[in-house]
Formats: sequence, C-alpha cells, structure tokens
Amino acid sequence: MLAAWLFYSLYNQVQHQVNLSQAIALIRQAPFGPQAWKFWLIVVLSMVNWGVEARKWQLLMQLLQPMSFGRALRSVLSGVTVSLNTPNRIGEYGGRILFVAEGNRIKAVSLSIAGGIAQLIVTLAMGCGGLLVLLGQLDAEHGSILGLSAFWVKVLLYLSTCALIVLLLFFFRLGWLIRLIEKIPYAQRFIHYVNVLEAFNAKILLRLLFLSALRYIVFVIQYIFMLQLMQVELTVWQSFWMVAVMFWMLAIVPTFAIAELPIRGKIGQSLFSLYSGNTLGIIAVTFGIWFINLFVPAVAGSLLILGNKIAKDK
Repeated sequence: MLAAWLFYSLYNQVQHQVNLSQAIALIRQAPFGPQAWKFWLIVVLSMVNWGVEARKWQLLMQLLQPMSFGRALRSVLSGVTVSLNTPNRIGEYGGRILFVAEGNRIKAVSLSIAGGIAQLIVTLAMGCGGLLVLLGQLDAEHGSILGLSAFWVKVLLYLSTCALIVLLLFFFRLGWLIRLIEKIPYAQRFIHYVNVLEAFNAKILLRLLFLSALRYIVFVIQYIFMLQLMQVELTVWQSFWMVAVMFWMLAIVPTFAIAELPIRGKIGQSLFSLYSGNTLGIIAVTFGIWFINLFVPAVAGSLLILGNKIAKDK
C-alpha cells in the first residue's frame, strides 16, 4: 500500500508541474550517450548518501543498543518512507524506531534528533556561505530573488549565523538541553528518555559532524553532475554555492517531503537562473535529484516496512 501511495503521489506531482513531462523526457536520455557515466555516478552517490546516513545512525545507536550496518540502513530507509507525509520530515524518527527494540524506541528518537541537529549545523554553515555569494550576485546584477531584496538576504544571513552559533553551543553541550527540559513544568517525566544524550562525548559529536559534512558533499556533487548532464551552464563554484542556498532554504521552509518537488523547482529556477537560462534543464535537475535521492529510497523503505511487519506477524 505504501508503494502504491508513493507512486500515486508522484503522479499528482507530475500532473501539476509545468514542463515537467518534457523534463522527464530529457532525464530519460541521461542514462545513454557519452555523458551517461555522470548519471550512473549520481545513482551510485545516492547509495553512498544513504549509506553514510546509516553509518551515522549506527554510531548514534551504539549508545543505546548494538546495531549492524544492514539493520541501520533498513531503519534509515524506513524513516524516509514515513517522513514523506510529515512536515519537514519529522516522521523520519517514527520510521526509524521500527527497527529498534521496543524498550529503547523513545530514547532512540532523541538520538535521531541529535543526528538531525548535526546535519542542520552543516546545512546552516554552508548556507551562510552561499548567502554571502548570493549577496554579491544580487548587488552586481539582480535586485531581488524569490521576492527578497539584498537587505532581506542580509537579515536572513545574520539570523542564520545566530541560529548556527546557538545550535553549536547546544550540540557540544547537550547536557544544557537536559537541564533546560528539567526546568519545564510537566517535562520531568521525559528526562529518562533524553538523558542518553549525556553519554555523547566530543569524539562522537565530531564524528557525527564529519559524517554529516560528508553526506552534504555527496548531495552537492550529485547536483553538480546533474546540472552538467542537463546542460545548465554553471561553473562548479556557482553550482556549489547555489545548491548550498537551496539546501538552506529547504531546511528552514516548512514543507512536506512528498510535496517538496514544486518547492524545489521554484527555488532551483530562481537560484540557477541567475547564471543560466536553461529553464527546462533546471526543472529536470530538481526532479531528477528528488526522484533518485528521495522517491526511490522511500519505495525501498516501504517494502522494508512491509517485510518487517510480515516477519513480526509470523
């Protein structure tokens, strides 16, 4: 049922997107020809991407219960499936705990949140760099982007920098978060479930940040190759920082992952069109990466959830 629902959702997305059918036709040509190796490398990098995320989850779970890499990967993919119809993919936590022992599931949610904070720190840090590059572009050639003038981009840059500093402080002092929860009325009952965060040391936190940065780089490389494949005329430097701004925007804008395609398309067109007029290629890039990185893993996750349910019912 989950797989059928996912395909139905994709169909609805395709039906409502202008020029998306032409973009899909363009993507269909990508696996063939002299540049086909870039397409297949993007597919391989998608596997690397989720493999790195599985390693992060395995590292987090070692504080709670031993978990093999294979089980961690199944847990992560199941989380992708459940997250598709929840705001900013918060349902991912609920999907992951399906492969966690019942007595540890609530504690595992707090660990998953810690991993999400690590990824958000990297996204905000790179996004701030991208906003600086974007400011230079707006001042030089364009008055605004997505309705935002250079002034408002500067405001967002300052706010993101402040948020980044706060997140870094809490990330390396997770004990503060526990003390804060203790002071909240009626929240003391949850301390038992979050105090596992106190087991984090600097070595584990730095490893989490490293894996998050590695995953981020994999994402960016995928976009760079897809932009080249779809003949969107950006340099590697321009591609890197505009993708950084896109990830930053997707991180701060509340959205549902299954409805993320039009938002990605709008943001991608606004950012990449600063350097290229290949609108059809830009649409193809955003759809192709969304499909390979999110939709396909979600279908795989739905099958894993089904398999897990069948195994428990026996």
